[in-house]
Amino acid sequence: MMKYNGWDIEYLESIDDYTAVFDLMMAKDPEGQTENLENAIAEYTGRKHCVSMANATDALRFSLMGIWEGDEVLVTDFSWISTSSCISHVGATPVFCDIDPDSYHISIESIKRMKSDKTKALIYTHLYGNMTDTTEIENWCDSNGIRFIEDSAQSFGSSLNGRKAGTIGHVSSYSFNANKVIAGLCGGGVLMTDDDALGDYAKLMRRHGKNKDFSMLGYNSKMYTGNADVILMRMRSMETWQKRRNEIAWIYHEMLSDEFRCQIVSEGLEHNFHKYVIGFESKDERKRVKNAVKAQGQNLSIHYENTLSNNSLYSNIEYRKDDCHNAQHAADTVMSLPIHAWLMDEEVERLCNMILMS
Repeated sequence: MMKYNGWDIEYLESIDDYTAVFDLMMAKDPEGQTENLENAIAEYTGRKHCVSMANATDALRFSLMGIWEGDEVLVTDFSWISTSSCISHVGATPVFCDIDPDSYHISIESIKRMKSDKTKALIYTHLYGNMTDTTEIENWCDSNGIRFIEDSAQSFGSSLNGRKAGTIGHVSSYSFNANKVIAGLCGGGVLMTDDDALGDYAKLMRRHGKNKDFSMLGYNSKMYTGNADVILMRMRSMETWQKRRNEIAWIYHEMLSDEFRCQIVSEGLEHNFHKYVIGFESKDERKRVKNAVKAQGQNLSIHYENTLSNNSLYSNIEYRKDDCHNAQHAADTVMSLPIHAWLMDEEVERLCNMILMS
């Protein structure tokens, strides 16, 4: 069975490097030793502040500083649950918007329809590592006094026309969960911003609100030192691994694009291919192919089988929603294929043939 990530293979290939990281980690104070990673990401993005924390969900939640109950936040209806749950965690109201069917990204027409005088922020998610031009939405946010929050959890390494994911808008975040293109040993995330007040706030919030004393109600969201060291080590190979992911994506495209809806890569896009997703005509067709491939020993995943607003938690949480028919169609028809730097061409070709013959 093809694996969805190959970190076990990478570990065996790099075991001496991991031993060196562990020896270094055990020789230093585990508190407050994530600056090397933070400095590296700040340099990579050009952001003034990079604040490491336990996960990217907290980075999104801290991005909503100053947004409270009664405020509204525009958000896609098609993403991982953290994209919207962070809004409810601060007491604000998520306003679910439809997506563009080609990019799977939030639609500017939908956000214009759903804006109200309570709208304080917009969370823009680069789904699957893809990027599309956000200039029009950024300008619209600026002219309406709305905070642009870039959820770039899945897009570390991606860039569009030289503009890197993680550099757009008021505040951005990366994730280092196990399924990401660069993963930590136990997840992790970073918040990036040029806003001094927000950067200082995030540093306090991740450590129980402690400065000289406990000045605010915070969280325990510090990144584990060894986790930061492993992320930093893996970042050195990011360009090589991303090149290999693109090679695999090209095999998928060449073999499957005549029969299925494959991801569109815009001109000027350097795609990290966090996910390679194909689309079917219907939910029934997807189920048939998925079951046929499973019968041959390969289980394929779906990202994401529910739209965000259709998760049962929102039966008890206030929200507003546009007519999200594109988001619903995506949830009914997409399927993810394994992609990572340690897959062999013959494995990819074998899976494509399974799909085509199903």
